[in-house]
Amino acid sequence: MLSMTDKTKSPAKKPGGWSAVRQELATWSKPALLALIKDLYAVSDVGRDLVSSQCQPGESGEATLEKYRVKIVDQFFPSRGFGKLKLGEARKAVRDYRKATGSLPGTAELLMTYVENGVKFTHDFGGVDERFYNSLESALNELAGLLRGAARQLYPELQDRLSRLKPMTSGIGWGFHDFIKDAVDTLEKDLRDG
Repeated sequence: MLSMTDKTKSPAKKPGGWSAVRQELATWSKPALLALIKDLYAVSDVGRDLVSSQCQPGESGEATLEKYRVKIVDQFFPSRGFGKLKLGEARKAVRDYRKATGSLPGTAELLMTYVENGVKFTHDFGGVDERFYNSLESALNELAGLLRGAARQLYPELQDRLSRLKPMTSGIGWGFHDFIKDAVDTLEKDLRDG
């Protein structure tokens, strides 16, 4: 029979996790650690971008940003064919870039790129669906959060681009134009004086 103290004990912590990995890595030689980093670099774009951004921040910055920007734009306006509108892929590009680089200016730029291209797509081709508009609104909300917080100094650079969204959404349904207009006007009011 279990005593009262046995019942209230939390389950044993599972072995593993960062603590266990950290302890193990602390015992590795420098060549072994470099080999692991090389493998991480080779296994994925995000790993490669993470290592590059830490080791060569100035050299790889613009090229890395452009690579992720192209991933976003291609979902709306590929160089060949029609946009596939795989919005999850475009949003993943923003998340992956931010994880790899930690760059707030680049993240803000990619969110702006996402919203601009989505607005241009619906302006050029007409209404899409509620999921599409919700995704654009979510990206604009995320951008607005950055601009109100840690990336506030970037607002003057993006202000004109944000303002151009309002006329492009005029007449678009699903409450999308109203959302864009309100979001841009609120940012203008909140951040006008920097």
